[in-house]
Amino acid sequence: MGSLILTMFLAAIDQTVVATAMPTIVGELHGLESLSWLVTAFALASGIATPLFGKLSDMYGRRNLYLSAIVLFVIGSALCGLAQSMGQLIAFRAFQGIGAGGLMVLTMTIAADLATPRQRAKFQGLFGAVFGVASIAGPLIGGYLTQHISWRWIFYINLPLGAIALAVAFAVLKLPRRTSPHRVDWLGAALIAGLLTCLTLFASWGGTVYAWTSPVVLGLGAGAVLLAVLFVLVERVAAEPVLPLRLFRDASFTIPVLGVVLLATTMLGGATFLPMFLQLAGGASAADSGLLLLPLMAGMIVASTLGGQVVTRLGSYKWLMVAGAVVSGAAGFLFATMDLGTSGFLSGTYMALLGLGMGVIGQNLVLAVQTTTPDSDRGAATSAVTFARGVGGAVGVAVLGGVFSGRLAAGQASLTPAAIQALPEAARHAAQLSFSHAITGVFAWMGPIMLAAAVLLAFLPNVRLAHQD
Repeated sequence: MGSLILTMFLAAIDQTVVATAMPTIVGELHGLESLSWLVTAFALASGIATPLFGKLSDMYGRRNLYLSAIVLFVIGSALCGLAQSMGQLIAFRAFQGIGAGGLMVLTMTIAADLATPRQRAKFQGLFGAVFGVASIAGPLIGGYLTQHISWRWIFYINLPLGAIALAVAFAVLKLPRRTSPHRVDWLGAALIAGLLTCLTLFASWGGTVYAWTSPVVLGLGAGAVLLAVLFVLVERVAAEPVLPLRLFRDASFTIPVLGVVLLATTMLGGATFLPMFLQLAGGASAADSGLLLLPLMAGMIVASTLGGQVVTRLGSYKWLMVAGAVVSGAAGFLFATMDLGTSGFLSGTYMALLGLGMGVIGQNLVLAVQTTTPDSDRGAATSAVTFARGVGGAVGVAVLGGVFSGRLAAGQASLTPAAIQALPEAARHAAQLSFSHAITGVFAWMGPIMLAAAVLLAFLPNVRLAHQD
């Protein structure tokens, strides 16, 4: 469990560790127009990798794949720290995301292999707390390292931690080997990778880099539709489909997977744009913006840990998740009301509310899928949840990034936090107003997204958890 928790923390923290460092990184590497891709590239690659890791683990066992994922993640982290341009950093973030995708799906799947359904609620509550801590500790650590050492150390710090996780897993993790008479569904994996890439570029470029009616955007949309059709046709005849379509016949699987997309969009969108609001509109330093996110982390830790205990006792998770989505939606609407005069106490209260709502949802969505899926498909099913999180992170954050870019006043895109603070008072105030307007426009989408998640989860079958398998 120690090794699993550490690797989950490493994989999760790198989704958000760039948030507070992002204004400094894009200023130094001259790439503010590509800022959302630092998050999107990681989430996209992670989302592409997870179905393949999950299915391979069902076919051949999980241990060697788990160790390989740690190695890929550590190498990717080292390359990110060495990047000399925005293009290099985005490419290396994608490479790092491949390893992170394997870590996230295999960590949750291995834990499910070792636990009864009700024990899984405790474990998933613990993993949810770790994910919550990582989601907010990322901006905190990123801000501190960026301000006091260098943004490159937000990646270098993974090297010793990854080495520890690898050594512990190699020494103590004993899992059975598996064999399969079938070949890997490489065609299905390639089609799902192409589909997610087309969707992400469509959402990211449409209305910003290219007009919605441009040949490029229309081509990406048509490509996504074509790849989706081909994927369904291929998976229906594959001996070992990378994502078994039969799983989607069960609402206990389909609804949580869709819910994860909405949750990830809001969670990663908040973790990306809240530090930007605090720095670019509020004038906070990189380190201080991380500290100001502590109420969000505290809310997620408390809700995730206690939520796991409640589900274990009650043996049911449905209505707790619905309530969490409603609370998160309310927080999203409150974020949209923030402006330059919003006090730290008030914004902290909103963050705590968002953390409390999200803390009871994420791990229980995984639990819902693992509880109703046959053991033979557990890796593929868990990878579907992680893939859905990648879709929310990649496509969802790309859409929110497009909203931000579309609302930002012309001429503001090249400004960094330091540059804003160096402006004359009138110009500084105008720049802060521009960023506040652009970012609260992003926040305005968070409330409706989470209320849609609440409605969706209300249709989830109310499954009772057994005490043992």
